[in-house]
Amino acid sequence: MSKICSVCQKGSIPGIKYKRRGQIKRTGGAGSKIIGKTLRRFYPNIKRVKVNLQGTIRRVRVCTSCIQAGKIVKA
Repeated sequence: MSKICSVCQKGSIPGIKYKRRGQIKRTGGAGSKIIGKTLRRFYPNIKRVKVNLQGTIRRVRVCTSCIQAGKIVKA
């Protein structure tokens, strides 16, 4: 199952997850330190919706930003 929007071709993008240790300064600590970084993927919010494509009704994967923007016509 691909995690790509069929309208805008939005797919996954790489990112970093930070692991932190220590109490933050605003609560009386010495400050939060980064002690580890892990690579991860950020995926778009993909939904399967019925779409009217040139008179035919198809079920396609579309991101929620395209649905909200009105780039598709729901069946």
